[in-house]
Amino acid sequence: MSKYRVQNPATGEVLETFEAATDAQIEEVLASADAVYREWRERSVQERAAVVKRVAEIFYERKEELARLIAVEMGKSIAESIDEVEFAASIIEYYAVHGPSLITDYEIPSTIPGKAYIEHLPVGALLGVMPWNFPYYQVARFAAPNLVLGNTILLKHADICARSALTIQEIMEEAGVPVGGYQNVFASHDQIATIIADPRVQGVSLTGSERAGAIIGAQAGTHLKKCVLELGGIDPMVVLDSDNVADVAKAAWDFRVYNVGQVCNSNKRLIVMDDIYDEFVAELVKLAEGLVPGDQLNLADGEYVPLSSRAAAETVHAQVQKAVSEGATILAGGVLSEGPSAYYAPTVLTNVPRDSESYGTEIFGPVATVYRVSSEQEALELANDCAFGLGGSVFSADEARATRVASRLEVGMSHVNIIAAEAAEIPFGGVKQSGFGREMGPVGIGEFANKRLFFVAA
Repeated sequence: MSKYRVQNPATGEVLETFEAATDAQIEEVLASADAVYREWRERSVQERAAVVKRVAEIFYERKEELARLIAVEMGKSIAESIDEVEFAASIIEYYAVHGPSLITDYEIPSTIPGKAYIEHLPVGALLGVMPWNFPYYQVARFAAPNLVLGNTILLKHADICARSALTIQEIMEEAGVPVGGYQNVFASHDQIATIIADPRVQGVSLTGSERAGAIIGAQAGTHLKKCVLELGGIDPMVVLDSDNVADVAKAAWDFRVYNVGQVCNSNKRLIVMDDIYDEFVAELVKLAEGLVPGDQLNLADGEYVPLSSRAAAETVHAQVQKAVSEGATILAGGVLSEGPSAYYAPTVLTNVPRDSESYGTEIFGPVATVYRVSSEQEALELANDCAFGLGGSVFSADEARATRVASRLEVGMSHVNIIAAEAAEIPFGGVKQSGFGREMGPVGIGEFANKRLFFVAA
């Protein structure tokens, strides 16, 4: 089977295959990215921003077509696919509108006679290695700010997102990004290493697994290249109390099964106070029962979509079965479809032992794992007892109480009474083994900038 392909996860059918890049093509791509960088960086930031603004407009104009591409590629429902295209477009538009002001030169006080300025300049060609769970959104977060800044982009997308990956390049070029300024590459692992090692490339951004992050981070470090790593998470959602347990449970469930649970910052650990635990779990079970597999292109109520691939579904199933073998309990779901399709029934899992291997493992699928605690201190200890540190949230009718606990979460994004605040202007990123660096918001455009000191003596 071709590595780069479109394969409908609802059926297992391979619809399209693509040729992998040759080494000669990789060299051409590198030469082009470097040559175009030297021209692109000389354009005014307003001119670059206008081109990026047009990219956003085309995303909006073609959203139905773009949504259908990813629905077929990785199984997202049409409604969620349209949501993603619109979110990606909003991020691209945010940097087109606000990017220039975010990278304006500014003066800093100096004790040395003269004027000291901080500039934000581009650094060169960058490599992005992106995952399949949000094929447009992940690219938008990386590419939009860097194109406005004046960098050029090489984009290695997931193997199963080949058609949407090519379409993004097509849109970039249609919008006026010079040919070579944004290039999709169907690269192998060895070719990725070659690109990172090449002196014409100045940085790499990866969103993916902890394992992939360690590999890319090591390669970047070897060649003294800046990298941004957005890796896994087992984000805690702590529920201290509630005036309406059913509503909080519904919010928890909806976010956990969004994109069938294939979300880095999903609320993968639900940590619930014991006086409301039984009611909370009963509500989850009610929401999980009776669901059936459906067609992602025409999804009805009570149906769920496939995971991104049969292998992904089998991995989730194996992880849940392992947890059960270690003492956990399945209260609903837990069923893997037969045949080549990638359906896994949304699942409620309880009683995962804290001394088990499963306790520290990220399940990248529709599995709501619930823990019972009896104090704020125990909730916080459990929430922070984790190698990852992407996001987290705390819920309480008493905002001050929730704020007090949320302020002590060891994460990159902490929330009170909302699971995840997500918008173009809100930064995204983690600590610990969830990686480092930030995307989106005012800080996202600074990751691959030369924050140059410019000093003029008096």
